[in-house]
This record gives sequence, C-alpha cells and structure tokens, in this order.
Amino acid sequence: MKKLEVGILGATGMVGQRLVSLLEHHPWFEAKWLAASERSAGKTYREACNWRLRDPLPKGVADLAVHECKPAGAPPLLFSSLDSKVAGEVEREFAQAGHVVVSNSSNFRMEQDVPLLIPDVNPEHLALVCEQRKQRKWKGMIVTNPNCTTVGLAMSLAPLEKAFGIEKVLMTSMQAVSGAGYPGIPTLDILGNVVPFIGGEEEKVERETRKLLGKCVDGHVKMGDFIVSAHCNRVMVEDGHTETISVAFRKKVTAADITEAWRAYRSLPQERGLPSAPKHPIVVREERDRPQPKFDLESEHGMATVVGRLRECAVLQFKYVALSHNTIRGAAGAALLNAELMKTEGYLD
Repeated sequence: MKKLEVGILGATGMVGQRLVSLLEHHPWFEAKWLAASERSAGKTYREACNWRLRDPLPKGVADLAVHECKPAGAPPLLFSSLDSKVAGEVEREFAQAGHVVVSNSSNFRMEQDVPLLIPDVNPEHLALVCEQRKQRKWKGMIVTNPNCTTVGLAMSLAPLEKAFGIEKVLMTSMQAVSGAGYPGIPTLDILGNVVPFIGGEEEKVERETRKLLGKCVDGHVKMGDFIVSAHCNRVMVEDGHTETISVAFRKKVTAADITEAWRAYRSLPQERGLPSAPKHPIVVREERDRPQPKFDLESEHGMATVVGRLRECAVLQFKYVALSHNTIRGAAGAALLNAELMKTEGYLD
C-alpha cells in the first residue's frame, strides 16, 4: 500500500513530537509536511524542534522544512496539536480550504456538528461530519479527540454504560507533568507536591464524557443521561494519568459483571484491525495495588486503558482505578486511531 502523505500542525510541541515518532513506522501514513509558529518557520525540523522524547528524532523528518500554519502546499490530511489559543482560527482556515483536520485541540470538541471521537467508544459519531459540511459550507472537516484525562474515564465507562446504564460518576485524577507540555510546571511548584488545580480540566472532563457516551440522533449528539463530577490534580509523575472512579448504575450489578464487561469489550477498531488499535482496549489487573504508571503504562503500546482495584463503594455502588497514557492514548495515538477509522470509512479518499 502506498502511504498517504500527511502534515502536522504544531509539530515542534510535545504532542507534535509524539505524532512524528508514532508516524515513523506507520503502515498507512507518512509525515511529509510540518508546520509550527512563525519563529520556527523556515528552519529544518531538527533546528526548530527541541526534541524531548527518549526515542531518537526520526531521520526521515529531521531535515524537512518547517512551514507556517497556512493551507498553501499542505497535504489533504492534517494532524493538529496546536495550542488552543491559536488552534480555533487555524483549524477553521484549513477546513475551509478543503483539508481534513484531525485535532487534539479543545476548541471544537463540544460543537454540535463536530465529532468528539474515541473509535473504541463512539465510532458512529463520525457521521456528524456530513452535518458539519452542510452547515458550515466547507469542503474539509474537523474531527477531534478528547482531553487526555477524559480518555481513560470514557474508555473504562463505555462497556459499563452499554451493559448496565450509568447514573452518577465521581472521578479524581492524578495527572502526569507531561500533560502540561514542555517546559511545563516549574520544578519548585511540583517537586514533592500535588497541585489541586488544572485550569478548565474538570469542566472538560465533565462535558466531554457525556458527549462521548451520548447518542448520535438527527445530526447532533444527545448527551449521556448521567452526572459526572471531576476533581483534577497534577502530580509528580512523568507520564500516565491515574484516576480513581466511583460509579452508580441503573441496574443492580456485581463485581464479576463489571469485570466481565471490561474483559469482553471490543469495538470497530478491533474488528477492523486498525494499525493503532489495541487488541484489548481495556486491560484488567487483578493485583490489589495495580494499575501503576511505572508498570502498566505501556500496555498495548500505550493504547489500552488499564483498570484495577474494583470494589464496592459505600457512597455509590462500585469504585476502581483507571490508568491511561496521556500523550499516546490521550493525544497523539488517539488522533492516529481517529484518522485510521476515517480512512476505513472512506473519508480520506
């Protein structure tokens, strides 16, 4: 198969770097066009990028020129990891010019005609792009993936909502410092500390989870009929968002029922064998002290949500711990999987 040439908006940032790394050996896509801020434009990627990943900078992109974030000369498919301060205007410009924009940014996630997509959870929401093109009168499209904290929560809840129905969710996150980008939080602010505030994070998680688990009806999403309360914290972990989650269901269930629903869960990416899809989207750990970022973060190449410590909850019905890789499953890998689903659905032809 001839690879599809793709571009990356915000290629020098942390999520952009992760996209470059994941695309190096991707069987369907190849990074051939990179764009970033005006101060990086005109340089080679090697010169413009302060490479922060452990894997070496891929040779195939090191000497590519970095462009301004303008549609001229860009390939039809773009992955966007732009900061939300600039992403809205730039992504809209590319979509109006006929490009497909797969975005990690927050600007369009809650728009009624824009898919907020986790292919393992709500692949049918991709149909919203038809309404998007009709209403906005543009030839391109914007498809988004959720906030990195939302992904682990929504992934772990999806089989439970499907099997039992959810009434209430209480989630507390312990979020890795890599989620703040680079250079991120000053050392003296996080060293030996927990920061109990991440601007806008709780609101994003509460809204996005209900959209992801909602139903696509007549060209819009009917939000999930349950309540989500989130408390988000930054902790001194390099990668991996850990979440403690309590859930109340609409049915009487047992721990065995929940575990079986997790273990049996498969969706369209698994059925189609998409390149970035985890074979097991949810990995269940039986040990009493797992999951842990140190040991479980790379499960399914960082694309699985790992759950454990399931037990009864005295306030709601059950509680458990979920772990997801915030820069892979929660960002770059999520965008790649979205594009893979779009290709199999004919949106990239």
